[in-house]
Amino acid sequence: MACFTAVIFLFGFINLSAENKGTCDVYAAVGQSPVLPLAYEKLANSHVLRWTHNNTIVFYRQQGRVSVGKPDDISATGSLMLRNVKFSSAGAYRADVLQHNGTLAKTWASRLCVIDKAPKPEVRYVCDFKSSAVNLECVVAKPEDLEFSWTLDKKTLPSETSPRLRISLNQLKGERSFTCSVSNRASRDTSDTVHPTCKTPPPPSLLCFTSTTVTGAVAGGAALTLLLITIIVALCCCKRCNKTQMRVKNKGELRMLSMNRRELDSIGPEYETMHPTETHPLPSPQPSPRACYHKVSQPEAETANKPPQLSAAAEGQKPSPVPKPRTKNPQTTSI
Repeated sequence: MACFTAVIFLFGFINLSAENKGTCDVYAAVGQSPVLPLAYEKLANSHVLRWTHNNTIVFYRQQGRVSVGKPDDISATGSLMLRNVKFSSAGAYRADVLQHNGTLAKTWASRLCVIDKAPKPEVRYVCDFKSSAVNLECVVAKPEDLEFSWTLDKKTLPSETSPRLRISLNQLKGERSFTCSVSNRASRDTSDTVHPTCKTPPPPSLLCFTSTTVTGAVAGGAALTLLLITIIVALCCCKRCNKTQMRVKNKGELRMLSMNRRELDSIGPEYETMHPTETHPLPSPQPSPRACYHKVSQPEAETANKPPQLSAAAEGQKPSPVPKPRTKNPQTTSI
């Protein structure tokens, strides 16, 4: 009995030493199922097998009978198989194998550390034609405490451990494939395969206009064209309105002229019919006085010298004063 107590005290001392030990011997990522190895090939049902986590018994078997834990938690060699570990699963683990008489047959102690799983990286590349190279980068969210590695055509590049890789364009002849991998103490993950394609860019334009400038110029031209079209349409509408007003005005004037002409035509002929115009015959040319003197006899000369006398009938009738109408072709009497 004293011997068994001494063994238990020794187990507790060793376990305390493992807890005080700050280093981690086994690493596991969240969600993984690590195996804590005991590897005791002589393990039999007659042995007592006990596993503790931070001084708490998580598995106990004696004489082939499991009183704590499940039989599937232990391998044939006594290793403890953890499933879907969490951060709370970290800590000090200890395994003890005792003979049927209580003597220690084998012991194993270690500390488990549970960390985040390594993230999946992404490969990005940029073609640098000035230096005739391609720059690749392995991008992850949190690059701290991660190790990087590169593969070219599924062959690891042992000297490349940086998240950035630079390859000459001459090495890209043909279809080349690149992948990058990140790893921590518990897990490892690899990116998708990337096939960089770096085509020679076209020669620069002579005008050296950027796409933004060209787009702005096209937009400005379209706006100016729309403005000009709007102005032309407005001018055409104004001109058409002016023509319409002129036509209406001309029609009104023509109508007034037509009415005045009709009035003149209705008044002129009737008036001239009622008051005919008198025509005065032109006086015949008079002979010279000397010729008359020689040709006319004495009595005729006396008669000619007398003033003209009107007949009694002509004297009795006096013409009524009538205003002379407007004549179309007035004639002047020559003296």
